[in-house]
Amino acid sequence: MAAPDGPLVIGVDSSTQSTKALVVDSATGSVVARGQAPHVVTAEHDSDPEQWWQALTAALEQCGPAAAEAAAVAVAGQQHGLVTLDADGRPVRNALLWNDTRSAPQRDRLIDELGGPAAWAERVGSVPPTSFTVTKWAWLREHEPAAAAATRAVRLPHDYLTGKLTGQETHGGTTDRGDASGSGWWSTATESYDEEILAHVGLDPALLPRVVGAGEAAGTVRSGLPLPEGILVAAGTGDNMAGALGLGLAPGRPALSLGTSGTVYAVSERRPTDASGIVAGFADAWRGWLPLACTLNCTQAVDRIAALLGRDRESVEPGGEAVVLPFLDGERTPNLPYASGLVHGLRHDTSAGQLLQAAYDGAVFALLRALDLVLDEDADPAEPIVLIGGGARGTAWRETVRRLSGRAVRVPVADELVALGAAAQAAGLLLGRDPAAVARDWDTTAGPAFDPVDRDEAALDRLAATLTDADALLRRR
Repeated sequence: MAAPDGPLVIGVDSSTQSTKALVVDSATGSVVARGQAPHVVTAEHDSDPEQWWQALTAALEQCGPAAAEAAAVAVAGQQHGLVTLDADGRPVRNALLWNDTRSAPQRDRLIDELGGPAAWAERVGSVPPTSFTVTKWAWLREHEPAAAAATRAVRLPHDYLTGKLTGQETHGGTTDRGDASGSGWWSTATESYDEEILAHVGLDPALLPRVVGAGEAAGTVRSGLPLPEGILVAAGTGDNMAGALGLGLAPGRPALSLGTSGTVYAVSERRPTDASGIVAGFADAWRGWLPLACTLNCTQAVDRIAALLGRDRESVEPGGEAVVLPFLDGERTPNLPYASGLVHGLRHDTSAGQLLQAAYDGAVFALLRALDLVLDEDADPAEPIVLIGGGARGTAWRETVRRLSGRAVRVPVADELVALGAAAQAAGLLLGRDPAAVARDWDTTAGPAFDPVDRDEAALDRLAATLTDADALLRRR
């Protein structure tokens, strides 16, 4: 390994399917080593937190000697997951993940019981969808009361892994404001846990982790790991907040992430409170805000439809008037937790390629509808969309975003932006800097740019009309 220009830092991305670790030169952003290990997710959208830890240690070991030279580490994790630990710091049960929609009835009751959507948006910044942790805790207490009673610590996925690094799994556990803002029990208005909400769902605030401030360390690495003992552990954050850090986003530039889920977000200096529930009013991982809209069905759903059609994912064809709403797992945006996929407008001359293109259109449509709500009113409409995630490498995804948005698109060459964002957070802690500014120095958004094209208004109108007309069917349990 060539001598780095600055101290080495490690960024971890613990996602739904795997854990990735990058060793990064804090001066240049160059990746000097990397590792990855898979997770197993059940059909019920459960996952064993202990396997996340095993995957993290395996990924660090794959980084080799570079990991042993690191000076700081940060973990970014999938948002919203409910991790319940016993007194010894061991999982009481598998974690309920973000894309688990079984808590939809509890979600509906909670919103009604505590003042309705507008009250929730003003209070916690968001109208909680079924993905939010508070709905999962309510489900657990109702359906598995013994597991809830045995719980001595409640954590989000990144909190759990940070605690394993520091040895503070249950006592002295930490989280950050970004990930906490997706729980449904942390108020963006007061920047503190909402004790009335916690009392309503029967969760003792003593079971929750301390929220670490911007630029503050969560602790230091304990002994016995493939890392130097005593190095700094940053607060960590949720994967979307880390993605924004990895891009070094400044206010007004939207990012659209195409992965298992789809997300569109932008950094804002104004606290968002969208009573419609389309936009989640998250805090970011520093001192600002990260309004965000998220869909459950994105690349995986379109790939499934491609497989059903017997076509390669890039084998799309223009034309036709078919509409596909690929809500295979229920949907979060729009809020249709009981929905299934819907196809409308098939004709004798509809081709498989046109139907596949319609699936892409349906997946992108909801994200673009939320774009104007995510951006501040004074944001420059000529600012390109930064396209990230696994789908950003696909021509069909990129061209669908261009055609339906009418905006320019930039595709960064840098990959693993969530892990890079965690690395930027670790570097910011080490250097005493804003981590987004660190990422901007690394020039992480460098990559090809694509000019805008005329927006396909006809396709947008068909999608909007179908969504409206099928509302009752999509809400049927």
